[in-house]
Amino acid sequence: MNSPAPASAPTRAPLLTLDEALARLLAAVSPLPASEHETLSTFDALGRVLQHDVRSTLDVPPQDNTSMDGYALRCADVPVAGTVLPVSQRIPAGTVGAPLQPGSAARIFTGAQVPIGADAVVMQEQCEALGESVRVNTVPAAGQWIRRRGEDVRSGAVVLPAGTRLTPQALGLAATVGSATLSVSRRPRVALFSTGDELVMPGEPLKPGAIYNSNRYTLRAAVRAMGCDCTDLGIVPDRLDATRAALRRAAEGHDLIVTSGGVSVGEEDHLRPAVQLEGRIELWQIAIKPGKPLAFGEVRRTDRSSAWIIGLPGNPVSSFITFLLMVRPVLLRLQGAGSLAPKRVRQRADFDWPRPDQRREFLRVRCNDAGGLDLFPNQSSGVLTSVVWGDGVVDNPSGRSIRAGDAVDFMSFAELLC
Repeated sequence: MNSPAPASAPTRAPLLTLDEALARLLAAVSPLPASEHETLSTFDALGRVLQHDVRSTLDVPPQDNTSMDGYALRCADVPVAGTVLPVSQRIPAGTVGAPLQPGSAARIFTGAQVPIGADAVVMQEQCEALGESVRVNTVPAAGQWIRRRGEDVRSGAVVLPAGTRLTPQALGLAATVGSATLSVSRRPRVALFSTGDELVMPGEPLKPGAIYNSNRYTLRAAVRAMGCDCTDLGIVPDRLDATRAALRRAAEGHDLIVTSGGVSVGEEDHLRPAVQLEGRIELWQIAIKPGKPLAFGEVRRTDRSSAWIIGLPGNPVSSFITFLLMVRPVLLRLQGAGSLAPKRVRQRADFDWPRPDQRREFLRVRCNDAGGLDLFPNQSSGVLTSVVWGDGVVDNPSGRSIRAGDAVDFMSFAELLC
């Protein structure tokens, strides 16, 4: 009697490249409605994304001013070094002097408006005060140490375009052109939960087979670092009903749900069937290391609208790296940011990587004092110390070996978390 033919293994979808996966994510997600923007004091807008252009209504500087303490004068009045001129006035910053009389100098201080008639400033170190006069010990050049009106910003110029993520220096520029308030996108609302019966919280007894839930801390902090509001829904038991209930709760009032763990296809991985029952989901295998499985879809709300969901892998380094690569650009897209791609810097590798993976690798490295990059010795996806020790990652193309001295693409964690 013939034996039954073995069941064929399910066909696996081909691995997506990182660029393909990102393109799908960003094509699906749109910025939050412009009608939901907020107007904030410029003092309080750090890390937010501009909804509208900031345009200057004045020249900066508004008038010619001096960049040095010294003496304002006419070059024609100082034909040779050692010329002595009477000091006709004193001009501190914040005051406007009288027109400069020919054959005289004005004592002037940094930031003060250059008086009409003066065409140069000589720094005080090159002058000698002589009571009511000054000896000028150098022959000045026309325009020296004068900051011209509008040389920084011209009236009407856009100084910060819509989509700018506001840094401390951007807030300073907004203040420079007189913007007391700024129109910004509202913060995305993110719901976060972890799955896994093995997870316990620090401070609780660590039973056999249990691990502390590091992802809850890492991802919560990463969401907040991206300028978003985070609702922490804790640890969800490995049950289908519990996962469905957590999804329903997370969808209400949130724009994005981020989960860690449960994105494989094992019997205890309930995220995929739960999302299928509460909305729709795609499970992607992405050709990156660390990281590989990623879930993306939507969860219906009671009003039939939807919240996006991104399910990250459970290994702590995989979860962190895939957050930076996949969740970060989605959060920036929701805020209407103009720039979504992280900056890459060409830097020298001070290590060998002779056995590359066929997947695109993100190698944890640290900047050294010689201007190169050192490699953390253990690149396992479970070694969280690597991302604390490291300053960032090398974005290494699939199949590419690295030899010490090669130029590589470096992405800093500081850049990826802002």
